[in-house]
Amino acid sequence: MERKLEIKGINPLELFGVNNSKLKQIKTYFPKLKVIARGNVISIAGDDEVMDQFEAKFDLLVRHFHKFNALTERNIENLMQDDGAKLLATEKAAGIIVHGNHGAKITAKTLNQRKLVELVDKNDMVFAVGPAGTGKTYTAVALAVRALKAKEVKRIVLTRPAVEAGENLGFLPGDLKEKLDPYLMPLYDALRDMIPAEKLADMIEFGVIEIAPLAFMRGRTLDKAFVILDEAQNTTTMQMKMFLTRMGMTAKFVVTGDMSQVDLPRKQKSGLAFSLDALDSVDGVGVIRMGASDVMRHSLVKKIVTAFESAEAQDKVSVKKEGEK
Repeated sequence: MERKLEIKGINPLELFGVNNSKLKQIKTYFPKLKVIARGNVISIAGDDEVMDQFEAKFDLLVRHFHKFNALTERNIENLMQDDGAKLLATEKAAGIIVHGNHGAKITAKTLNQRKLVELVDKNDMVFAVGPAGTGKTYTAVALAVRALKAKEVKRIVLTRPAVEAGENLGFLPGDLKEKLDPYLMPLYDALRDMIPAEKLADMIEFGVIEIAPLAFMRGRTLDKAFVILDEAQNTTTMQMKMFLTRMGMTAKFVVTGDMSQVDLPRKQKSGLAFSLDALDSVDGVGVIRMGASDVMRHSLVKKIVTAFESAEAQDKVSVKKEGEK
């Protein structure tokens, strides 16, 4: 008897190792089974009961790789034990949001980042506001990837307003994707840290992960999805209302923004500022405000944020005094 097992969304080289070193280790646990790997297909031949055992263990190996983006010889050894499935137990208690490429542990590093994780767990709509470098977008993307891996949602939708070109992108060279990519690059950067490149490309191609400008959200209902609106300070009030009302019955929405970096025309009010005021007392909406203490970039960034906040506060006082005169 022979069976064929297809591997999806994983580079066989990463799963089986160089020169099939990991596959050879797996074979040692099934000496009576003939195992041959060709590309992303494994052929197994032998007794039905042994093939059932192999399939169950191989499924554990694949699930482990999907969750942790890594499979070491020690992992294989542990997974092959009778209680190997325990390795796939949740790690929320350890503060790990998700495992990135090569098994890197992506965690909430500051108090407010941990509060953001808690708010997203408790609310279907969360606003995360704060200066550059506080991990708003990165943490939100990690939570979205976690939800997708846990099958809590069927897809991830990431969107941004393309303010710099007034969402009229026709003058830029290239096809539609090439026109939009510069505005959406920070979202791609976060995803590349968490999902292997080959798998990420497939997920984008098949719509499991969608990255699009805010203008493309009009008229849609976003359901069974984890949706992130990034750079929300650059939305108008009407754009924000349009976006928030796209929410389907089983969706999770996270809105991130930095009110110190509004690129809208001077007289136009930010949709993020309006929403924070309008939804302040709405049950089910969570708000987290991050500050300089949450900045995780170069130490100078924290100093820059603090200096700008101080200067802006002084400017407001000066303007107020001028007005009183």
